[in-house]
Amino acid sequence: MRTASSPLDSASPPTPALADRGGLSLADYATKTLRDRLIVLDIPPGTPLNDEQIGRELGIGRTPVREALKRLESEHLVAVYPRRGTFASSVDITDLAEIAEIRAQLEPLAASRAAMHASAHAREAMRALADTLDDGDLSRDTPATLMRYDLEVHRSIYAANGNAHLEEVLVTYDNLATRIWCMVIDRLPDVSSHIAEHVALLRSIAAGDAELAGAIAHEHVNSFEALVRSVL
Repeated sequence: MRTASSPLDSASPPTPALADRGGLSLADYATKTLRDRLIVLDIPPGTPLNDEQIGRELGIGRTPVREALKRLESEHLVAVYPRRGTFASSVDITDLAEIAEIRAQLEPLAASRAAMHASAHAREAMRALADTLDDGDLSRDTPATLMRYDLEVHRSIYAANGNAHLEEVLVTYDNLATRIWCMVIDRLPDVSSHIAEHVALLRSIAAGDAELAGAIAHEHVNSFEALVRSVL
């Protein structure tokens, strides 16, 4: 984890070229960079976030950083306190039940919709990701690697569901669930079996089986909550 004195690397690179940003605008680039680090707690909860310092460290101006922080506040990853400043949001384990309740309703919906609406390209990408998970020895991967597999699977399903509003809501709640996971990951038992559940989910979506995809997604969310609760 980073220290509270600097949420990002201390180096001050030049403004990233468009190619380096993956074609993203400066505000989108700042949002993505900060979001990724906030989700996995590379920026620990409670860390003060100074727009000028972040802009220096990302090699961009303060204006796109301010826009990024506003977006991240709406995603509950950043908290703004009058006269105190902007901070990385705290992680409240007690939120788990409410987050899980919402995800238990919406994750199956997204999975079912993805099975019905995913493009041929998205289905092929899901098959390839399922093969990657199935062919590897997940028990040998680090918790951080497993967590990133989890994020990749869920993001691919949300993007394929055909409803941008549902995707946006689920990304927000999956981010919050991942932050809780990161808070307890050092105490969790082997989570490779949890990640392995994605194989059947991805293949059911790729095959267009909406009913099966929804059922697997529902069970997956419930097993995640049970896994985290096992160490609380």
